[in-house]
Amino acid sequence: MFLHELKYELLVCLRVKEILIWMIIFPVCLGAFFKMALYNVYEKDIGFSTIEVAVVENSPNTALHTVLDNIEKQDDAFLKATYTDKEEAEKLLQNKEVSGIIFSDAELTLTVDGKGMRSTMLSDFVKTYNDRQRIITEAVKNDPVSAQAVIDELSKDISTCTEIPLNDGNPNYYVQYFYNLIAMVAIFGSLTGLHITINNQANLSALGARKNCSPTPKSISTLASLIGSIIIQGGCMVICVTYIKYVLKVDFGSHLPLVYISAFIGGILGVSLGFFVGSIGRIRTDMKTSILISVSLLSCFLSGLMVGNMKVTVQKNLPWFNKINPAAVISDSFHCLDYYKGYDMFITKIVTMLVISAIFMLLGFIMIRRKKYADL
Repeated sequence: MFLHELKYELLVCLRVKEILIWMIIFPVCLGAFFKMALYNVYEKDIGFSTIEVAVVENSPNTALHTVLDNIEKQDDAFLKATYTDKEEAEKLLQNKEVSGIIFSDAELTLTVDGKGMRSTMLSDFVKTYNDRQRIITEAVKNDPVSAQAVIDELSKDISTCTEIPLNDGNPNYYVQYFYNLIAMVAIFGSLTGLHITINNQANLSALGARKNCSPTPKSISTLASLIGSIIIQGGCMVICVTYIKYVLKVDFGSHLPLVYISAFIGGILGVSLGFFVGSIGRIRTDMKTSILISVSLLSCFLSGLMVGNMKVTVQKNLPWFNKINPAAVISDSFHCLDYYKGYDMFITKIVTMLVISAIFMLLGFIMIRRKKYADL
């Protein structure tokens, strides 16, 4: 009896248009937009690569040559110098072949085209070099005996980067939009959860009236509907993660199986939310659908889907809210895989999702169980 109910529940879910639109077509289009508009920004401006710089020597500067040569010999050197004249250097800068021009005179001066991380790093390098050169000059002038010790100390490699070990995840800031996209698909699973209650309430659908007249116990019918919806939603989550990973080529780090697990549990949370809302009162179906879409979009907005730093703003003003906001909890579970070496935080987020899901399901079963009809 249970398997029979489950089979037809799967068929019913596959015919719901909202599933095709909100959980497959819409995420595919939105993900493609994110990829085109946002994701490559990291590689072009934020992701680190060797900075090409032109060097114009108005007078010979052996010290600068030595410093730049030492930098270029390092692994993952942050600077690579091209020695040329002023006219050629300006052409290279105009053609975006270099990120800046260093003019060597009594002090170094810098010309850059625009702003960004590379311009900032070049500015820091020039400032650091000039400061060290000034200190060495003053030491030689005022205390020649101790000048060599000062020179040895300040002649160490100049670097504007500090290496900070992170977990084996994706450091790309813009990947958060794809994490929130997965969370959105999970929360929109509430639409499949809503159809569980619609199809089991006699006052909301003809199918619900027939089910309430059938000899099948309501608990078995509802449980089959719930499991069927979770299976369909799980399939949508697998499609979403696979599309983002293998079609859009978004890097999820070395924890892809855990990403699938987290996405699947997030889908269960979405279904349970819809099941709970659908069980409340005798509100019309279209009204419940509108409520769920509004709640889902608000949850995703506050987790950073539309505005990247929104979650940080919420954390500053209502830190407790991010711990119960479904979309925020789901997206945070992915961030935990990127930023933490252990799995304690990830497990905490998974347990939070399961607890919230269990509460929604329990409340939904209690409210459905108490419904009776005078006539059908």
